[in-house]
Amino acid sequence: MTAVLFDFSGTLFRIESTASWLRAVLDEADIALPEPELAQAAKALHVAGALPGGANPAQLPEELAEVWRIRDQSAELHRAAYTGLSRRVPLPDPGLHDALYDRHRTPAAWTPYPDAAEVLYGLCERGIGIGVVSNIGWDLRPVFREHGLDRFVDAYVLSYEHGIQKPDPRLFATACEALEVDPRETLMVGDDRRADGGAAALGCRVHLVDPLPTAERPDGLRPVLDLAG
Repeated sequence: MTAVLFDFSGTLFRIESTASWLRAVLDEADIALPEPELAQAAKALHVAGALPGGANPAQLPEELAEVWRIRDQSAELHRAAYTGLSRRVPLPDPGLHDALYDRHRTPAAWTPYPDAAEVLYGLCERGIGIGVVSNIGWDLRPVFREHGLDRFVDAYVLSYEHGIQKPDPRLFATACEALEVDPRETLMVGDDRRADGGAAALGCRVHLVDPLPTAERPDGLRPVLDLAG
């Protein structure tokens, strides 16, 4: 392999829990909720699928179905989809819904998997190109910079910047072109069989990881070092 492409959420990084997400925003707004109410609201947000990078909606509202389907094609669609889901959950202040969305875009909301730096460093040491290919509606580069992983990444290909989302092969082709590599000599690493599996249409090899919490997946990326050869 001459290059490895990585997904972002659930692959290299993990979003904080829904309870942590909500608590951080309430603290910032100086709003106190009794713990049982906070836990109930966090559970409702989780079921609604309101946290980007978290669980999918248990039941997708019909009026949001179309925007949800194409949510990663622009920043506006991404925000509309997730704040639309969030607003289905009553919160003490209507402004909290936008604050929640803004919170998830901050480096503090994300934690790299324990072996992410080790694996990225190992690939760089071998001269293997590294790209990040993500279905997303905002610029994740500051997350990589804040956590010290940006130095390993040669190219970022983000769906909202191209108006194309995985599994469309064109997004993976864009990444291969940016790295100047042959897709047939490229490994795509992700956590979504359908979305990340789209790279196979170009001839890329695909390796899937389990998007577990970071404490439960200490070495899930290490096989990539062997697969990359």
